Amino acid sequence: MIRVIVADDQQVMREGLVALLNLLPDVEVVGAAGNGRQAVELLDEVTADVVLMDLRMPILDGAAATRLIVERYPQVAVLVLTTYDDDESIASALNAGARGYLTKDAGRAEITAALRAVTTGQSTFDAAVSQRLVAAFAGDVGAAAIRRPTDGLTPRETEVLALIASGLSNAEIAKTLYIGATTVKTHINNAFAKIGARNRADAVRYAYRHGLATGEAGRPGLG
Repeated sequence: MIRVIVADDQQVMREGLVALLNLLPDVEVVGAAGNGRQAVELLDEVTADVVLMDLRMPILDGAAATRLIVERYPQVAVLVLTTYDDDESIASALNAGARGYLTKDAGRAEITAALRAVTTGQSTFDAAVSQRLVAAFAGDVGAAAIRRPTDGLTPRETEVLALIASGLSNAEIAKTLYIGATTVKTHINNAFAKIGARNRADAVRYAYRHGLATGEAGRPGLG
């Protein structure tokens, strides 16, 4: 059985999803929440495999709730089900750690398949979201090719330099990129050696000279 918590602030939608999921032979709804905070708190009380998460909710939105769930309950998958398929919404959910993203146009079969996929560690997206992800990836690759320095820096080292130029600390960089603090330090040491920087001030000057110190350079991507 796939144990599911449904989180949606619209009562009609929430009750409809609960009723739909209860019709599935291998799914058990173990809780329902009207906002992100309730969804997180429910995980202290019940055992769940998946949280079916709306994004735009009061008190604690879906992206913030997803981040907390990923940190506190890494064994629980978050599958977003929302009305919104804009780039900002998709990025916020995926950067928070959501394993899948569906819009509310999804049918019963698609939701069922997505629940099964995320419980086995797979990522799943509906067609509209997949198209946006492909377009965003292609755009990011093209932009990186244009602005990437020629000093042997890897894409990750380039990204770390951009974040340094944005004023982020090592801990903030680790949180933004979802990597460990030790890994951040390694990237910084390698990047500094390649560009001949002795300190962060040198790195910031390098970033500005090479067009990395812009708002877009420091913006976390969709991946």
